[in-house]
Amino acid sequence: MKKHAAFLATFLTALTMAAQTAIPEWCRPLPRAEYKTLERVKVSDPWFEVYKPAPGVFAIYEPHQAEEVISYLILGEKRALLFDTGMGISDIKKVTSELTKLPIVVLNSHTHDDHVGGNWDFADIYGMDTDFTRKNAMGSREDAQAEVTPDQICGTLPAGFDPKTYVTRPWKITAIVHDGDRLDLGGRKLEVVTTPGHTPDAITLIDRANGLLFTGDTYYPAPIWLFRPETDLAAYAASIRRLAALAPQVKLVLGAHNIPVASPTVLAQLVSAFDKVQSGKVPAVPDSPGKVLHKVDGFSFLMRAESR
Repeated sequence: MKKHAAFLATFLTALTMAAQTAIPEWCRPLPRAEYKTLERVKVSDPWFEVYKPAPGVFAIYEPHQAEEVISYLILGEKRALLFDTGMGISDIKKVTSELTKLPIVVLNSHTHDDHVGGNWDFADIYGMDTDFTRKNAMGSREDAQAEVTPDQICGTLPAGFDPKTYVTRPWKITAIVHDGDRLDLGGRKLEVVTTPGHTPDAITLIDRANGLLFTGDTYYPAPIWLFRPETDLAAYAASIRRLAALAPQVKLVLGAHNIPVASPTVLAQLVSAFDKVQSGKVPAVPDSPGKVLHKVDGFSFLMRAESR
């Protein structure tokens, strides 16, 4: 009997270890504690979690994929703006239809695949006038496929989703936006602030009346990707200085990954941290091939090796 019990205990331990090994390292600490402070809004699709970080703003979070991307539905009185459309792994349009009956216009913080996956399903899509934007609007397979390997998924993919056929579908730009454009949603105005660096078409939105700054991938609380061929470090340095100058007008910073809320004090701290990296004061830790990670003052930057 003792032998049987010992065997059973060993077997159960092995099963537990195998299950833990199957769970990607990045998703083991989830759920993130910060979400407990936010009001959660129920939606029918379990791929998404929706929260209200500010009045008239829904953070549409995708916690089951390694990007942990966050798209924002911002409501006015006459229309709504969807700032990014996420991975396209599940139906973000259905989610937005559960949150508002207002007509929706889409605007992307930038056009990397994890932010434009649902664009194709919307009729009105505003975009920047850049070659990078136009190229990405044609869709892609390679980038999309890299997002659904087993190490990138935490939990269960949506019913009916086939990772083998997953692509970023083409979408059409219906209007061009420029730096300083003000988008009137009716009782709420959003101003476009161009913040290139992460990509050539990166933008930030500021809601001055409500003190909200939507920073896309220019700032988010995780390693900031600055290694891609389209990344311009000088432009990034200038852009984060521009955002830091807006801090006195901001009550809440809303980034596009991991956690949807940060204090505006993070903006000046971001500039200081990146300046230290650029000056060579922060050691470069080897990461994946051709990339290094710089960690300083609570920030981290994933960069090309020898790219300062």
